[in-house]
Amino acid sequence: MAERREILNYVTAKLAEAPVLAREKTQEENQSLGYRRGFFRLKKYASDFLLGEKLGNIENRIIVLPGLRGVGKTTTALQIYKYLTLSKNIEQERVLYFSADELKDYLGAKISEVIKVYVEDILKTSLVNLDKEIFILIDEAHFDKDWSTSSKVVYDQTKRAFILLTGSSALSMEMGIDLARRAKKEIMFPLNFSEYLILRHNIFPPKSTAESIRELIFNPSGDSLKYAAGKWDKIKRKTLALGRPIEKQFEYFMTSSGFPFSMKLNEKNAYERIFGMIDRVVERDMFTIKSFNTGTRNIITRILYYLALQKPGGTSDVKLAERTGTSSKLVRDILDVLEKTHLVFSIKPYGGAGKVVRKPWKYYFLSPCINAAIRFKLGVYDMKNRDMLGLFAESLVASYFLRMKETVNLPTGIFYDPSEGGVDFLMQRGIDEIIPVEVSIGKKGKGQVLKAIIKYKSKHGIVISNVDRISFENNVVNIPITLFSFV
Repeated sequence: MAERREILNYVTAKLAEAPVLAREKTQEENQSLGYRRGFFRLKKYASDFLLGEKLGNIENRIIVLPGLRGVGKTTTALQIYKYLTLSKNIEQERVLYFSADELKDYLGAKISEVIKVYVEDILKTSLVNLDKEIFILIDEAHFDKDWSTSSKVVYDQTKRAFILLTGSSALSMEMGIDLARRAKKEIMFPLNFSEYLILRHNIFPPKSTAESIRELIFNPSGDSLKYAAGKWDKIKRKTLALGRPIEKQFEYFMTSSGFPFSMKLNEKNAYERIFGMIDRVVERDMFTIKSFNTGTRNIITRILYYLALQKPGGTSDVKLAERTGTSSKLVRDILDVLEKTHLVFSIKPYGGAGKVVRKPWKYYFLSPCINAAIRFKLGVYDMKNRDMLGLFAESLVASYFLRMKETVNLPTGIFYDPSEGGVDFLMQRGIDEIIPVEVSIGKKGKGQVLKAIIKYKSKHGIVISNVDRISFENNVVNIPITLFSFV
């Protein structure tokens, strides 16, 4: 344990630095950075906490904000700091912001030790005897293995402490059962096209655009078609000011601007920054989740390169092990940890109720920008290659389905069709309802989807492609991929 005096000096420094850090990290060229959607949910939790018993609900006082590096978690936490201190006039000493990553590197101390010293030596009280609300904002919380236990202790001892914890996606998996019942989880993903237009061009889509697209996907009808088409027409009118077709703007977004830090950079600089993010995930986050030996770093890189360059199809552990000259077990461990960081995610083959399909899993990067950055690094990136853009489009659609599953619980499952010539995705709704989905960056026929509708006894299927308008014919919904990217 670090000396108490060292921790006190650290806490005092963090309280003094936070206003400057918040100002610098949330502004760019003297202009405030925009807000991601997650900010407004966090803002509401903090506001409700301050109202406390007046609302009759102060349960949402531990918020866990997991997500991949670079999606804006730190910026969002500091925007909450500014909201509390500037808009809500909370005294500076009642809002503590610090990074568990920095804490571990410089002091080797624990989150619990910092909170104890903060409450006892700065606030001159104890958690049980707090008489005013306090806010503890902890960045990179996953660097402290005991973050879950420390948070639960605070929750149990006082109703006057609000804790926000950011970190890698491993936070979701490391959360203890007791804390999981108490904490509110808000996963942050890379930007969708809607957020990109808001943050980059100050163009706001019509209200309820995402909801209209989801309704079209899961409950297509004449009314939902008309409703979504109206949103699409308004979006196209609003984006005329960009001076280039919205489809071209979308391709630029899809290939290089999926992260807040990359959306205002040229492609070369964007890919350098994204590749730097990948390096930090591998060097810092992966080795925090699991202890690999030093020689594993090269194997991880080779696996990432393989995933970026592979053509559509599953990834066999055995094949990867042969290519990297290592064991299947190590390959599975690496893929598992890569998923925990959210750098990649997997989609399993569909086997139906109770069936086991002995097929490899498919792996996608959480944003197609990650794939593009690796290809750029390897000298095989070509924006004119439509097949490559098609792979990026498939990755984008897969990641958006994952986002929908994690945030609105629809679909309830995401699979790929393991049959020869099968559709790209099979979305599960409820227990046994299947919605087949086919994706293309170009125009796409209905043949595969129609076959899947019959095979899986589906009510309808989806084709996401470069069509200009929405349509619903012969139980197949055609959705422009540019519109889908607003979901």
